[in-house]
Amino acid sequence: MVEVSVHEQRLRAIRAGALYCSSPAVFAAVYAAATWGAPGRGAMLTVALTILVAAGLAGAVATRLVASRWWMLPQHAGAFVNLTGYVVLALLDGGIAGPLGAFIPTSTVLLATVLLPRAFLSVVVLNAIGYGLVVVHGDPAPPGYWLVHALGFGAAAVLCLRHSMALASLRRRLADTSRTDPLTGCLNRRGFDDRVAAALASGGPVTLVLLDLDHFKQVNDAHGHQAGDELLAWVGHELRGSISAPAVAGRLGGDEFALLLPGTGSAEAARVVDRVRNRLRAGAPSSLGSATFPQDARDADGLASVADRRLYADKAAGDRRAPTDAEVAQARSRATAAGPAATVSGRERRRHSIADPGWMSIAQTCVALVYLALFTAGHPHRGAMLVICLWGFAAGLAVVLGADWLSRSRRARPLMLAFSASSFASLAVMAVLDGGVSSTLGVGMLLPIPLLMLGMRPRVAAPLTVAAGALYAVLAVTGGASSGWYVVTNLLGTAATAVACALQGRTAAAQRRLLTRLARVDVLTGVLNRRGFGEQFTAELGHVRRHRLGAALLIADLDEFKKLNDEYGHAAGDEMLRWVAATIRSGARPHDVVGRLGGDEFVMLICGDRPGEVAERLRAALAERIRVSIGVAVLDQDGTDFDSLYAAADARLYQEKKARKLTEPGPVHAPAAGALL
Repeated sequence: MVEVSVHEQRLRAIRAGALYCSSPAVFAAVYAAATWGAPGRGAMLTVALTILVAAGLAGAVATRLVASRWWMLPQHAGAFVNLTGYVVLALLDGGIAGPLGAFIPTSTVLLATVLLPRAFLSVVVLNAIGYGLVVVHGDPAPPGYWLVHALGFGAAAVLCLRHSMALASLRRRLADTSRTDPLTGCLNRRGFDDRVAAALASGGPVTLVLLDLDHFKQVNDAHGHQAGDELLAWVGHELRGSISAPAVAGRLGGDEFALLLPGTGSAEAARVVDRVRNRLRAGAPSSLGSATFPQDARDADGLASVADRRLYADKAAGDRRAPTDAEVAQARSRATAAGPAATVSGRERRRHSIADPGWMSIAQTCVALVYLALFTAGHPHRGAMLVICLWGFAAGLAVVLGADWLSRSRRARPLMLAFSASSFASLAVMAVLDGGVSSTLGVGMLLPIPLLMLGMRPRVAAPLTVAAGALYAVLAVTGGASSGWYVVTNLLGTAATAVACALQGRTAAAQRRLLTRLARVDVLTGVLNRRGFGEQFTAELGHVRRHRLGAALLIADLDEFKKLNDEYGHAAGDEMLRWVAATIRSGARPHDVVGRLGGDEFVMLICGDRPGEVAERLRAALAERIRVSIGVAVLDQDGTDFDSLYAAADARLYQEKKARKLTEPGPVHAPAAGALL
């Protein structure tokens, strides 16, 4: 599964809008044919066919316009044609209270699920004008019918749009998170590669700067990985502070960083390189190399290759040194935690889905109260309807105010099912008291359905939707309706809107799952990244404690990995990291958790006994290609949480390094055959 591009999202939105809003025309054509003896049926059939042809043309043109700034033109043109057609159909069939009178408000709700807010606003204005024309020039409707339907459908459309906007915001924030390195705040490798591709596509001059910290391994060896992490966070902060938009900084892995300078030629790039080198010298002396498009290379791989060669030439040209203890201490004191501000929790999504039905109940009862106040003087059931309205308002308000608590509670599902059942029952009673499903308040039974399908899981919302539709049909049969076609129109319109909302919700859920995975997986090795490992560690630790199992944290650090990079280049180092991750993962048990915290540092949560044996098996497996140092800390013996276990395992790892005298020259491991092809 791959992430959907912006162009693909636009194309889907255009086609979905054309499909959803032209689907009522199919029913109009069938209705005209079935009632052919009534006046105006030929004109009605012609209008319906015109809408369908226009929808097909809009879908065809969208493929060509989707990459241009005119991509919204088919949506606006299609919406205008649909609106004009639905106004004519409603006037031909008796006005807003006729079987085809609900087309305009129904299309408004449908478009709320696929249009951007700005486009939707223009559509709402046009639909309001069209609906007003039908009210004025169509046959008379029951008192208050036009106002209740306009406000009711309008509230449903606004809440569907609000929910779609919330889903889009969550997706954007997840996308940002999936492209950001949580330690440094720079773009991660995936995010940086995306920006490079976009910059090269613009055609202007672009400079890529690669940066490698000198002797960073010695910082980790002398001060521990925590000190190394804080130094990396400081470097990320300094890099981001040394550039301005549209330039971006990225962390490609370990102590490897990069700068992307769009619109920058080689002469200006040299000044940027000198500025960055001087800025980092105080805490992290670095080697840098740059390459400029198009004079040095004409694609991303070529730029990276040239910049990498120049980086190693820069490293070889000078007397490179590790930062002093004082410089490390000063940089650490100024280090800034730079994890991305955009985080998205499952509870936040649940809170939105829980609150929206409550808002819908509040909106519907407010509309009903307006109707009762203005149009029901002398109505025999006015008092009973008022009591039901007050109950619906209080229940909806309770759900809205309690949404945060419900999102954390295991009782959320039964309570929300009870609330939904109560709401539909109350709306059914209101419809019966007002005169049946064809009365002014009759359509209220169907209005909440699209929002339920948009916010709830289909297996939960579908039974409610079917039950509400069945109840509406039963009341139509037993309580009377203006015509069978009126009932069928409302049921089919609601079904089409519900399907559209369900598809929108399913697409959004799939994108959230993909982005959530991308935000927690290291793009190079496929194992969990720092953020993902921390979350999975917490979850598995709960499992371990509930079942009283043993657990330990293992840290593995590749020896002389820096020498591998220096001798064979970063491509060989990347291949080695992928092989190490695959080897560790292949030896993991079902509940073990494997992650890469950065660079050549891997971690593993061992769920079960005998962690020492696991460490020895891992050391032997990795010895096939590279020497590794491993530190192990046992839960409850060496610590009770990640930080304490990490500190203990890290200390043992460096004890092992010293005991094995890793400062002596060791073998340099060549990349596997074909790794650099």
